[in-house]
Amino acid sequence: MPLIGAHMSIAGGYYKAVEAAAEVGCDCVQLFTKNNNQWRAKPISDTDVSLFRDALKRLEIQAPLSHASYLINLAAPDRALWLKSIDAMVVELERAERLGIAHVVVHPGAYTTSSEARGIRKIAWAIDRIHRRLPRCQAQILLENTAGQGTTLGWCFEQLARVIDLCREPERVGVCIDTCHAFAAGYDWRTPSGFRSTVEALESVLGWERIAALHMNDSLKPLGSRVDRHAHIGHGEIGVDGFRRIMRHRRLRRIPMYLETPKSTDPETGQPWDVVNLETLRNLARSK
Repeated sequence: MPLIGAHMSIAGGYYKAVEAAAEVGCDCVQLFTKNNNQWRAKPISDTDVSLFRDALKRLEIQAPLSHASYLINLAAPDRALWLKSIDAMVVELERAERLGIAHVVVHPGAYTTSSEARGIRKIAWAIDRIHRRLPRCQAQILLENTAGQGTTLGWCFEQLARVIDLCREPERVGVCIDTCHAFAAGYDWRTPSGFRSTVEALESVLGWERIAALHMNDSLKPLGSRVDRHAHIGHGEIGVDGFRRIMRHRRLRRIPMYLETPKSTDPETGQPWDVVNLETLRNLARSK
């Protein structure tokens, strides 16, 4: 059975995210290590680290994953913002390392007033600077594919591969694939032919060894819309068949999966949506 979890709040302490994950039946958990809409970060104490690691062990939650701040733009043409983003990403990796988290997901960035080619180079240069500042850091950057809204980069797998290829230490960079973002960018999970083409692109362009995490989100918007709007599993445009294909695929099912669906209660069952979505994915993994 695949490892399936969800993004959880760290309100009250990092260990609270682990406890919340266990409460709804997660195998793994994603969290922010700081306020995702602020540059500043409160120091992580020894007690924070101890409580977090103890909770993971006690509750048997595996593969904790960190998500970097949404403010970071490693493709920014504005030098001040670019340097600030590099500083922020260094902090994100240091915090993950301190907590014992192996991967930090980050959106590649937007080129805004420059160009796609220039933006891709800026991301690679930023990653090189980050790695030079953290030569012994074990926490790994995971570039997340995007929906392609506006000038955001990483919506096609080739852009992600190009960034990694331009890095001086490409082995230190991985990928997180978001199902909603991929669908909105034009990768169709729903049909046999669309799914086959998507999986072939993942393998040939990125390679399975680079893909360390999956964000499991249905899409409110149609295929190729370039709009990032998450929906509950089976309640969006990807639908049940698309997720059944993902959950049954021999390579995809080996990658830890994290829900990023809205936090609310299903009016039909009265259960938290995380519980419903986790159960849906597990049932699909068992189906034929």
